[in-house]
Amino acid sequence: MTPVFDYSDVALRTLAQADVARALQEDVGSGDLTAGLIAPARQAHARILARESAVICGSAWAEAALQQVVPEARLTWHVRDGQRCAADQVVLDISGPARGLLTAERTVLNFLQLLSAVATKTAEYVAAVNSVPGNRAQIVDTRKTLPGLRLAQKYAVVCGGGANHRIGLYDAVLVKENHIAAAGGVTAVLQRAAAVAPSAKFVEIEVETLAQLQEALQAGATMVLLDNMGLDMLHEAVRLNAGRAILEVSGGVNMGTVRDIAATGVDRISIGALTKDVKAVDFSMRFTEL
Repeated sequence: MTPVFDYSDVALRTLAQADVARALQEDVGSGDLTAGLIAPARQAHARILARESAVICGSAWAEAALQQVVPEARLTWHVRDGQRCAADQVVLDISGPARGLLTAERTVLNFLQLLSAVATKTAEYVAAVNSVPGNRAQIVDTRKTLPGLRLAQKYAVVCGGGANHRIGLYDAVLVKENHIAAAGGVTAVLQRAAAVAPSAKFVEIEVETLAQLQEALQAGATMVLLDNMGLDMLHEAVRLNAGRAILEVSGGVNMGTVRDIAATGVDRISIGALTKDVKAVDFSMRFTEL
């Protein structure tokens, strides 16, 4: 499936500028009191280092923060988005007025540590399923994102080699248990979805049993989410499906189970932990005078 967001340079810069403006407002507010200790004319050189191996993500956000605070800063990237850095490797060199670099520092690091963490975790899952012979499963994100940073985190998933699910409730249909119950059953809800959301990027239905899967397939489902099924049920679901619909797995996915899930032959494995259970990558900024 194609990405749900335009990841061109222009689109990323526009997104990053908006995200960074909010971040700087909450951090800097009416002004950086501590930076006032530094002489206005003092120039500095700064190096951002990754203290651990990681897949880098967030360059557009780092650049936006520096441009908004200290537009005269000069940047040299040594590792680009989607590339892996080694522990203690210099990722970015920056030169410019010391005051501005200090003011922008935390916002730059916050975006790098968050987005690189998402990209790195995604890359770990992608590597795990790709180690399975004959793997066909994509690692896919969910809507379990930090409020206000969904597109940024979904971009980070792509940088880590994963794929995007829907952006939100407006671009695609994902029919869950409560929708099925309220609409009167699997067949009825699929018929209703085709009528009320003809422009949806896709219509996917969640099932919890093999009987529901068979009913969904008979009703013409093209994407089915297999929710919290054991491995035996997943193998049988793949057999029953026989390639008719895209099969996605959700629930009970972790690094200890993802290989076995991929080995069943499903098409997609969605993991909320990619974006909601994030351990920040350790970055630091170190200054040396010019």
